[in-house]
Amino acid sequence: LMVEQILQDYDTAYGLKSTCLRYFNAAGADPDGELGERHDPETHLVPLVLQAGLGKRDAITVFGTDYDTHDGSCVRDYIHIEDLCSAHLAALRRLQKGGKSDVFNLGNGAGFSVLEVIRVAEDVLGNRIPVQPGQRRPGDPPVLVAEANRARTELNWQPVHTDLHEIVRTASDWENRVSAQDNMLRKRA
Repeated sequence: LMVEQILQDYDTAYGLKSTCLRYFNAAGADPDGELGERHDPETHLVPLVLQAGLGKRDAITVFGTDYDTHDGSCVRDYIHIEDLCSAHLAALRRLQKGGKSDVFNLGNGAGFSVLEVIRVAEDVLGNRIPVQPGQRRPGDPPVLVAEANRARTELNWQPVHTDLHEIVRTASDWENRVSAQDNMLRKRA
């Protein structure tokens, strides 16, 4: 928020135009398997769930199962990385055409619970994923879903990869590719 305010001040003072894009939960990978996400340590739900399903982790911890949601777990908006890329391109084009500085939320506008993500990952992987219940994390709201109508209208942007199965499948393909590469490197070492 502070960076957004600073950028607005720079626009006012110096005419420097900018667009801030507020991602919700970036997920998925390049459908061709060329690019994906890898963090150390990993903190994102989809890769953590997949790693638990592939035996790279003992289990996936579900932080809170008593939220006021349909299944008791947190609900979040997952946006495919290719949709984020197309939003970046739309934002740049808008600025090139003289658009004003602005801020946009980027998300599907649909929420999926942690337990739904796990069930979809089980379906994609074809096996059960060990789940460990955990305590709620301080400050986690029960539901956090994007309201991205302004991005749709003002950037002429529309997410196209909105199916959770597709998002998890592309992430799974990437995770499997990285695992195969890691195994090959270990064998060479």
